[in-house]
Amino acid sequence: MNSYRMRSREIPLQDSWDVIVAGGGPAGCTAAAAAAREGAKTLLIEATGSLGGMGTSGLVPAWCPFSDMKTIIYRGLAMKVFEALKAQMPHVSKEAMDWVPIEPEKLKVIYDELVAGAGATVLFNTQLGSVEADEEGNVLALITASKNGLQALKAKVYIDCTGDADVAAWAGAEYLKGNTATGELMPATHCFTLGNVDEYAYLNGPLLHNNNKTSPIFDILGSGKFPLIPDSHICNNVIAPRTVGFNAGHLWDVDNTDAFSVSAALMQGRKLASVYRDALAEYMPAAFGSSYVANTGSLMGVRETRRITGDYVLSVEDYVNRRSFADEICRNSYFIDIHGTEKEEKQAGGKPEVIKRYGPGESHGIPYRCLTPRTLKNVLVAGRSISCVREVQGSVRVMPVCLAMGEAAGIAAALAANLPDYDVHAVDVAVLRKRLKEEGAYLPDPADGTGFGDPGAAAGEEGKPVRYH
Repeated sequence: MNSYRMRSREIPLQDSWDVIVAGGGPAGCTAAAAAAREGAKTLLIEATGSLGGMGTSGLVPAWCPFSDMKTIIYRGLAMKVFEALKAQMPHVSKEAMDWVPIEPEKLKVIYDELVAGAGATVLFNTQLGSVEADEEGNVLALITASKNGLQALKAKVYIDCTGDADVAAWAGAEYLKGNTATGELMPATHCFTLGNVDEYAYLNGPLLHNNNKTSPIFDILGSGKFPLIPDSHICNNVIAPRTVGFNAGHLWDVDNTDAFSVSAALMQGRKLASVYRDALAEYMPAAFGSSYVANTGSLMGVRETRRITGDYVLSVEDYVNRRSFADEICRNSYFIDIHGTEKEEKQAGGKPEVIKRYGPGESHGIPYRCLTPRTLKNVLVAGRSISCVREVQGSVRVMPVCLAMGEAAGIAAALAANLPDYDVHAVDVAVLRKRLKEEGAYLPDPADGTGFGDPGAAAGEEGKPVRYH
């Protein structure tokens, strides 16, 4: 690639912040709210015009489960967001805990009120352009671009909630990306909504999800009439009156760290939404015959890119053994949900699961050390790019657990901002856990301490995939 040397220039600097959060998805929202709640002067920068990430701009139509099939385990700010949205959706049961639909416009306002109500400042339409860091692992400033032009934003502590570990990676942190053997990334999905759906016909017709062996999606694929529809993946929910949201199909070879790749995928996804509408109108005419494409996501549904290497790398063994940790900041019970290659997803039955799902009441801990890049001093990472092996990333990448991780990162950042050198590795995890519990976090302590990981253990290594049945 050719290079261009920029003319030496000075840009405006804002250096009054204690904590800056990059990325306003679920993790970023709870991180900013928690840091501000702890008294830190907090700024949240977001590249789009709304908060919420995949649940709002990305149009993901439902929350992944909030429970371990017995009780809600993503609590604190996560549960407040979840319950606030449910209360505004009359068609959703008050007792519902799992796969609850999302109405994105209502959720946008809930996030606005959460973050602003805690006292954090939000900068929308502000793109991260560069990260200034020194050789000791300190981030010195974030360089952003917006209608204000180029600006340098400086804080004591930074929380990377970009989903792609942009802050950490650009500051020089170690990371892994996708399948380390092949370089493959999980496929993306461009979510969309169909309006003017006949709800009665939809709810009383055949189940569309591909878990139903007689789903119309298999007739659509078998007809050969709609070759652009890639496979049978088709999650869907009523998100508002006469409106059904879809998380459907796969787009392969999409890399969210490459703007050209994502730009092409967004165009392909918008075209695909119209094809799904036409196919559903033909094969489920009572429900979708008069429907139209009401909206397509302004964000691509990206499942993975970078994973930082932190002070601890959460392993498959940790997941399988339902491990607890002395420094854990939340629990997680979601299954290992790795979307496969094009060949795997197009085969009969799709990609097989190789790691058995948890039973009722089962979960594993996520240690604070997975949020701390081991070569950076004043940076935390929360969201899908925390320190873990790829298999586990397929579980911890979803919104409920990202909400829980974000709150922990926000409290930890506020604590680190009061330390002499702002070192996130030096945060007192006992104080952090105490504050999380005071705010309602689900952090049960085993009665005899068994299953606790060593809080002083060194970072793990990326292991070979292990098949568990």
